[in-house]
Amino acid sequence: MPRDIPVGNGDLLITFDRHYRLRDLYYPHVGWYNHTDGHVQRFGVWADGQFAWVEDAGWRRELRYKPDTLVTEVRLTHERLGVELTCHDAVDSHEPVYFRKVIVHDLAGQQRDVRVFFHFDPSIRGSPVGDTANYDPGTTSVVLYKDDSYFLVCACDQLKCGIDHWAIGSKRVGGAEGTWRDAEDGLLGRNAISQGSVDTTVGFNLSVPPGGEAYVTMWIACGSSYQEVKHLNRRVWETGPDRMMARTEAYWKLWSGKERIDTSPLPEPVRDLFQRSQLVLRTQIDNDGAIVAANDSDITAFGGDHYSYCWPRDGALVAHALILAGHGELSRRFFAFCARVIGDDGYFLHKYMPTGNLASSWHPWMLDGQRVLPIQQDETALVLWALRRHFEAFRDVEFIKSLYEPLVLRPAEWMLAHRDHAGLPRPSWDLWEERRGIHTFTTAATIGGLQAAADFARDFGEPDRAAKYAESAERMKGALRRHLWHADKKRFARMATPMDDGTYRLDMTPDSANYALFAFGAFEPRDPIVMGEMASLRERLWVKTEIGGCARYERDYFHQVERDRIDEVPGNPWVICTLWHAQHAVARAESLADLKAALPYLEWACQRSFQSGVLAEQFHPYSGEPMSVSPLTWSHATVVIVVMEYLRRHAELSRGERRAQARPNPAILTES
Repeated sequence: MPRDIPVGNGDLLITFDRHYRLRDLYYPHVGWYNHTDGHVQRFGVWADGQFAWVEDAGWRRELRYKPDTLVTEVRLTHERLGVELTCHDAVDSHEPVYFRKVIVHDLAGQQRDVRVFFHFDPSIRGSPVGDTANYDPGTTSVVLYKDDSYFLVCACDQLKCGIDHWAIGSKRVGGAEGTWRDAEDGLLGRNAISQGSVDTTVGFNLSVPPGGEAYVTMWIACGSSYQEVKHLNRRVWETGPDRMMARTEAYWKLWSGKERIDTSPLPEPVRDLFQRSQLVLRTQIDNDGAIVAANDSDITAFGGDHYSYCWPRDGALVAHALILAGHGELSRRFFAFCARVIGDDGYFLHKYMPTGNLASSWHPWMLDGQRVLPIQQDETALVLWALRRHFEAFRDVEFIKSLYEPLVLRPAEWMLAHRDHAGLPRPSWDLWEERRGIHTFTTAATIGGLQAAADFARDFGEPDRAAKYAESAERMKGALRRHLWHADKKRFARMATPMDDGTYRLDMTPDSANYALFAFGAFEPRDPIVMGEMASLRERLWVKTEIGGCARYERDYFHQVERDRIDEVPGNPWVICTLWHAQHAVARAESLADLKAALPYLEWACQRSFQSGVLAEQFHPYSGEPMSVSPLTWSHATVVIVVMEYLRRHAELSRGERRAQARPNPAILTES
């Protein structure tokens, strides 16, 4: 089930599913560890003898955020129970503390006895083995721990602090379902401690006046020791959970509005999605610099792995979005992370843990008895390309100086060495991580990386290096056009496979990744070959159902829905692939009228987003339901990139049209 309304602060990340059940708790890094392992954390209400968990069909749910913040605004209404709940979730902007404030409104017009229950089903450090849960009378809370991971669950209502009742026990062993079952009669057993595969449910009693309301605020304090979480709990008591949530809301309003970007040329839904996308991006970025692809643990059921890793390519493109939107402090941390993890030989491996350690991979180190590099070369090239975009935006010379050797010179020299006889990159894996060969996307990205290296070398007073990198980029551009362009079909191949006689076998499958031809500076966006390529991709890969959108490539097998009507449904529609056409519309626009061609693609993305503004990776081509992971960091980054490029181009074209209108008409002057 896709994730919705993530909240976090770069150290602690909390995700929810569409039923408003907490599913993932990541700490101390975004994406690592997942201390729930994706299991459902239940939330329920007992009212005057009747009970319902939040997944009950009787609830009407509205899952949104407060505007311009990472504080949720969730409304839950249950007619049978006669209550409406307004819930606010937040991770404190400074401390690793998750808050949920629940305001219970009476709809029955009578005095109400309401009990609110929170269920915490931990798999601390990713495993339930050896966990402990105990009631701590010193803090009137439940503390759960293993090794150096501690979690303290407590609450305050209008009158007091501390939990009213609790249950601690076993789950998923010996037939035990978990302590959540104990809540359904409105009472909890108060067992003091349990170890092994444990869970806990805590409850709070509220007296709700007729037509009135009452509230409770629960929190989970996270730390590496009992003393740490005890100290955090004391700080919450002394400061007050409401004040801490208020300061968090103020912080995110300040963060999201710091650049004063004029979005007035855009339709309101696009403006809202742009603002929300920046905030969602922030939840997926670790404070130590890793930009994580997605944090939706349900995907492990599909392939036995997840997306909670940092791919340098995805990270570079997200960093580009951050740069365009003015978040230089975040892109700076990402490039510092890259400098720490890149190999001595000057290239990145497949993907990395948020800690910087090498992550799982399916790229082999040997093929057909021969040693090969288990890499995607575009990942190395695009980090260098994005670093240049960062420097052009912020001119932080001292910062770039420290990265010049590891992220400019070594990668550039490696890319020069990793070329074949024609000047093309040697075979590596494509950006979809499915095929090994020489790819149009990879080649275009490498051209952009070499051009960036040439610009850096020129700035740092090394004209010989600059000339070498620039000449190599130009030669590669010529080789791309000679060897991957199919003259008869008037299209670029997505991949070339080297043959023994020095020629290449072309794979002509239409692939959205070929947008790279213009995106990284290899060719001009209005070059006829680029115009033809993008038009062909739009024609061949557009999903011809009511849902619309653009597929990755023909017969895309990943979560494939349609296998027969490929002409109509070449694959599932992806956000990034659809918005690449918007990016091209912006780049090629020569008038404000031209520029409007980008808006339908952005509006399509708005239509596909959840109530909260969250975007998945891809969608069902017939129902429009989200598929694969959600939110996908890359999806939101592409929204930000397209919007910022649209606004910049709109400003340029507006100035040009104003100058043209102000210029005297020569014919009128002659007549007078």
